[in-house]
Amino acid sequence: MAAPDSPSTALRRRDLCSRGIRLAGKMRADVVDLLDTYVEQQGLDASASVAAVEGVPLAAVERWDEQTGTQRLLENLAAYRAFRALLAQMLEEQREQLGEADAGLGRALAAVLLQVSAFAYHLEELLRLESRGVPSEEEDGPPPLPRLSLFEQKLRGLGVLRELAQWAVRSARDLRQLAKPSPATGTGPGLAESP
Repeated sequence: MAAPDSPSTALRRRDLCSRGIRLAGKMRADVVDLLDTYVEQQGLDASASVAAVEGVPLAAVERWDEQTGTQRLLENLAAYRAFRALLAQMLEEQREQLGEADAGLGRALAAVLLQVSAFAYHLEELLRLESRGVPSEEEDGPPPLPRLSLFEQKLRGLGVLRELAQWAVRSARDLRQLAKPSPATGTGPGLAESP
């Protein structure tokens, strides 16, 4: 069991969690809007079935309630680092495919990429607050992406955006769990403790 937090650490954690929840909500809303635009611009069917994207951890997790706060933060960080690499690849492919013909979609992808980067940094701050080491970038991230056909790129992009929307929901849920006061101390649950 982790030692009780100091009041200032608990307050800082709650503040970071609250801001993270707002960031995740904004990111999800923007990703949902981007998904609509992406499907339309790419000529895809919104109900198209897409296989899991290699390198992206699934937001759905068994025994979510048994995870520690540290596990939640580390999984979130790994996911957002992977999304950062995948969105950068999507943006590059988008520029190659359309050039400046559809600058709106490129701007929307760039905006979401910026939000993902900011959210990853936010998660790193939470880990630092808890005196946890932040894993290096080399430990995370998707494997090198194989060269895909144009249609496969479009489907991968659809899968990335769908999973990112799910991660935004999971991240808000994880941060709400971390921000909850623990009954014994009145502070947030220690990240090493189970909720």
